[in-house]
Order: sequence, then C-alpha cells, then structure tokens
Amino acid sequence: MKVATAQEMREIDRITIEEYGIPGPVLMERAGLAVARKVREFFPRKKAVVLCGGGNNGGDGLVAARDLFNGGNAVQVFLLAKKGALSPDCAAQYRIAKKMGVPVTFCRTVEAEEFRDAVVIDALFGTGLGRPVQGELARLFSRVNATDVPVISVDIPSGISSDTGEVMGEAIAADYTVTFGLPKRGHLLYPGAGYAGALFVEDIGFPSSLVAADTIPVERVDRDSVAGMIAPRRRNSYKGDYGHVLVIAGSRGKTGAALMTARACLRSGTGLVTLGVPETLLDVFQGGVTEEMCIPLPDDGTGMLGTGSAEEILEFSAQKTDVIAVGPGIGVSGGTLRVMEELVKRSTVPLVIDADGINALGRAAGDEKGIRDLLGSAKSPVVLTPHPGEMARLLPGSGYGSGEVERERIDIALSFAKETGTYLVLKGVPTVTASPEGNAFLNTSGNPGMATGGSGDVLTGVIASLLGQEMSPLHAAVLGVYLHGLAGDCAAAQKGEHSLIASDIIHSLPDAFAACRTGKEK
Repeated sequence: MKVATAQEMREIDRITIEEYGIPGPVLMERAGLAVARKVREFFPRKKAVVLCGGGNNGGDGLVAARDLFNGGNAVQVFLLAKKGALSPDCAAQYRIAKKMGVPVTFCRTVEAEEFRDAVVIDALFGTGLGRPVQGELARLFSRVNATDVPVISVDIPSGISSDTGEVMGEAIAADYTVTFGLPKRGHLLYPGAGYAGALFVEDIGFPSSLVAADTIPVERVDRDSVAGMIAPRRRNSYKGDYGHVLVIAGSRGKTGAALMTARACLRSGTGLVTLGVPETLLDVFQGGVTEEMCIPLPDDGTGMLGTGSAEEILEFSAQKTDVIAVGPGIGVSGGTLRVMEELVKRSTVPLVIDADGINALGRAAGDEKGIRDLLGSAKSPVVLTPHPGEMARLLPGSGYGSGEVERERIDIALSFAKETGTYLVLKGVPTVTASPEGNAFLNTSGNPGMATGGSGDVLTGVIASLLGQEMSPLHAAVLGVYLHGLAGDCAAAQKGEHSLIASDIIHSLPDAFAACRTGKEK
C-alpha cells in the first residue's frame, strides 16, 4: 500500500472531485460514516464527545456525530471555531446536524468533566495543520491526554505533522486513528506513530488508479507485500542452486559479528557461506564454525584486515561466490579503508555493506562528493545498511547528525539512493529501503527488543543470503528487512522484548520464513 504526504493526498482529493466528478460532500459523508462504524465496533454504548475544527476534518466529525446520534448514541459536539469561519462543506454538515437535533456547542475550549465516561472523537485538524498548536488549544490537548478515556482521531491525531510525524507544539494521543484512502507518512514515522494508536485505513471511494499511482514513491511493507516473494525449492536442487556468500567480517574482539552474519545467511537459505577473516584470528573462527567455511586473509598485525586483503577477496569472489557481505566488526584502519575502496570499485558480484564497512567507505572517500563518486563507480549492485549515525557519516558536508537523519529519514534515503545508484536500507523505526529508481519502502515488522548488539549483523546476513539466491537487490533488501523484523517479533513472543538477543533472531528466522510462506503467524 502506498504512503502519502499531505500534498499527495490533497492532489488525490482534487482529481477525484474535479476530474472524476465525485463530489467532496460525498467523500466527507463516507469518511464520517467510516469513523462512526469504528466507534460502534469498539464502543457501541458509549457517549461520543466530538471535538470538531472548522475545516473539512471537522466536517468528517460532524457526519460521524450525526450518524451516531441517529443510531441512538448519546452525542455532544464541541465546535472549536467561529460560526462564520467554517469551510463550506463543514458548514453544510453543521446545518444538517442542527436540523437533526445533534447537540452542537461553539466554544474555545472544553473542560475535562465533559469527557467523563465518553469516547472522544478528535476531528480538529487532520492533515491540514500548518502551524504549532499553542495556547488554549494546547492546554485542551493536554487535558484530553490526561483523561482516562478512549480517543479516536479522524485522519491523523491533531497536532501531528502528516509528513514527518513530528509533534507540532502539542498533540492528541489517540488509541485509534481512522484515515482515508492511504496511510500518511506521519502515521508511520515517530513520534507520530506513537500518537496514532491502532491505524485503520478506510476506502471512501477514491479511484484505485490514484491511490496506487507511480507518482507516490513511498510504500508500506506488510505481510501482504511480501507474500509470494519466497519461492518454493525444487525437489531436484542442490546447494549450488542457492548461492555462495562470502562474509568479510570480524576483527580482534569482534569475532561474534562475523559468526552472526554467517549464521543468518545460512538460516535464510544460502547454500554455501565462506568467512573471510584476518589470518591471525583463523584458529579462533575455526573453533566457532560448523556449517561455514573459512579462508584466511592478510591482516595488519592487530587482528584487522591488511591492505593486501583486497586482492585476495576480489580473486576469490570472482571465481567462487555470488555476493559479498562486508563490514560487521571489521574495524576502521588503513587496511579496511583500502579493502572497501577496492571492493566498491572492482567487485564483479553484488555487495552488502554494513557497520564498519560503511564507516571505512566514508573515510576512504573523504568528502561527500568523494563518497558519491566512489559509490557511483561501482560495477555491481551495492546495498548499504546504515543506522542513522552511520548515515550521517555518509553525508559529511550536510552538517547532519543522527537526529536530523531520523527526522528526515524518508527524504534522505530517497535522495541518497537516487544520487549514488545504491540500494539504501536506513535502519530504524521504521526502517526505510530506498532504490536508485526513486522508490522507498517503510517496514512494519520488528519491536524494541531488537535494539540489541548484533541485530544489524543478522540483517546483513539475511539480505546477502536472499541476494545470493538470485533475488533482485531491491526485493532482497525489502524482504530481508521484513523477515528480520518478523523473526524479531517471533523471538519476542517467546522470550519477551527485554530478554531478546541477536542470536534469538537467527533462531527465529525459520518461523519468519514459514509465516511468510503460509501467510499465518507462527
């Protein structure tokens, strides 16, 4: 399902009304009725207190109030606007509500006792908010949030930016949000996602060609999105049919990163995995592997890769492997800088680059132009999997830190992937996967228990495994991110979020694969 900005949704509205001839009041009626249905579904006998603004979001609220009132619910509408300042459609709904006897009060604020034993319908601003919420309205929002009553927001919680998810001064915290046509970015980006509660996307009659248009570049990834992406195995297949991944990872003190990446590869279906490790640590790795193979690489005497490693990696990969996963735990040194520069420039197989691989790549390239030029010179597809701090290091000229990357994660991912020709997996909540073609995918699986050391190494292994099994870079990244999060969800269901560790995610990958193949939770 596509994910819209406020402007994209306004354009869908405009075309629906002007070009398809579906009147705005018809869309408003359907939206309000959808809200009323949800109120009846969850709170069939409760009084509804409806907070309406003077715009079309308030009109949606008035439709919901009228339908609930007509069905026998106790209803009280508070219209926080001047009677002469209502939008035309909102004014029309106000007149209908008054004629039907719906109690409507114009006011500047509402006291807390009005909310007692009620369900609050927030129909104040929706996606049209363009300024911070201040003064009496901010105090009203705080009052609503302090009450122990359920809240249903119409379109988006009032006070949340529909494009960024930011809190604009003060915001209403909803238990449920009913939106129309498409989810908005602010529903899925934090902190907005935390204010939206359970999200319901209702069809109110927008033409399907508009809500699925290629001009909307962002999509939400859920179970339906990945259904069918995992092909069944042929009965007459063998290990060579499922790819050979070369994992370049680990250094002194960080051998676990390499082992987790390799094991995640295997659990994700790779036929063969070879670990390329600093030669002075070969015995350490040999004692920790079972299904994986190991090759020693020249090191610098400190347990990190030496400058001579690049040639050996390139020669081995060209002859024997289908993809290289590089970066987890390799450290940043002269040797790793050389390795990263040479792999990006010369590798004939796809690369999945994570962690220290990203940091070393940034250091090797120097400035932002150098980073873009280096990535642009790649002969094979490159998948980058940074967290926000690593992403900021790939943008040294921007002045961005991890906070700025978090706030603009979709647009940053889109522009970087397009400008460098890479597939970018910007980790976080939600993880954003962006393609060189200008599309972005917002992941919906995963949980806070996955905020643990090694989780990113597991993700690198999953994506590399899928890429080695002849999946396209984009599909490998999108599916890999979803499976990784789903495995984390399966692990959390068994272990709890507080006790979850990265190896639990690996152990739960079979459950995640099974759930995606069958369409059922495992």
